[in-house]
Amino acid sequence: PCFKEEFFAYDMTISYAGHNTPLAAVQVTELADGVFVGCTVNHSVTDGTSFWHFFNTFAAVTKGGAAKKVLRAPDFTRDTVFNSAAVLTVPSGGPAVTFDVNQPLRERVFHFSREAIQKLKQRANNTVNNELTEVMGKQVNDGWKIVNGNGKINGNGRNEISSFQSLSAQLWRAVTRARKFNDPAKTSTFRMAVNCRHRLEPKMDALYFGNAIQSIPTVATVGEILSRDLRFCADLLHRNVVAHDDATVRRGVAAWASAPRLFPLGNFDGAMITMGSSPRFPMYENDFGWGRPVAIRSGKANKFDGKISAFPGREGNGSVDLEVVLAPATMAGLENDMEFMQYVTQVV
Repeated sequence: PCFKEEFFAYDMTISYAGHNTPLAAVQVTELADGVFVGCTVNHSVTDGTSFWHFFNTFAAVTKGGAAKKVLRAPDFTRDTVFNSAAVLTVPSGGPAVTFDVNQPLRERVFHFSREAIQKLKQRANNTVNNELTEVMGKQVNDGWKIVNGNGKINGNGRNEISSFQSLSAQLWRAVTRARKFNDPAKTSTFRMAVNCRHRLEPKMDALYFGNAIQSIPTVATVGEILSRDLRFCADLLHRNVVAHDDATVRRGVAAWASAPRLFPLGNFDGAMITMGSSPRFPMYENDFGWGRPVAIRSGKANKFDGKISAFPGREGNGSVDLEVVLAPATMAGLENDMEFMQYVTQVV
């Protein structure tokens, strides 16, 4: 493991331990050339949206002055669809981690510039590179209605595959290829976390403080992933994300309430990828008085073969960092995958 793992408190503590340990902890480590602020939070009570609002508020309060004037209070409403009277049965002694914490792993950060991601998006959508395409893409991500080249309205703007879906599809293809499966009929699952706040009707407050995420699994065979083009995987991801609407969220909540269970984490069949975090989180929009952050890195928690964390690139403008955790042989294959690496600007 990297030395940064020492910069986070409560290493490898599971959420259940929140019954008798702090729900959040901050460790500040002074370095020779800067400061590392490591935060540990209990994921059962907060998600990435809530965490980054807390962290940026923490920074603004610490810095004081003009920074405090733009603060927005979190919404602590608890009358939501996620509240449940269901009782989760926990094994004696508490739940166990569902993946091998001692499995050998390699971790790398792959940086993708805005230009590289736009190329992927154009491949996934079979579009040409022009300014109109970029403007339309931004409108799509904001849910605007747009007119296509034939003068027809594309519904509510959801027909276009997004930049992040395109990047995720390329990663899915490359990791599947690097895992070198012998059976083309074997299924592979790409799981993505989604924010449900704006998917519900009526919508939840954007600053609702709690955990309002669900997981979307997308499944395809190894043969399909490797023999079809980028658009095939990207379209599968896109369709699942678009379909995750108010009714889908409520069905998921009701299904859990009828049969409560602990959410399992891991790569159970050797062919899974789990995407967490989001390049839309405002990770660089904070200043404790020391200046803008130099980099964003995560700790050791929830790291297993196939766990990916997405961060915005420091330069912004649509750039993305993917923190990739894989088995050593798979990582070596990914680093030598030219279809994937041609889009990578930097490897850390």
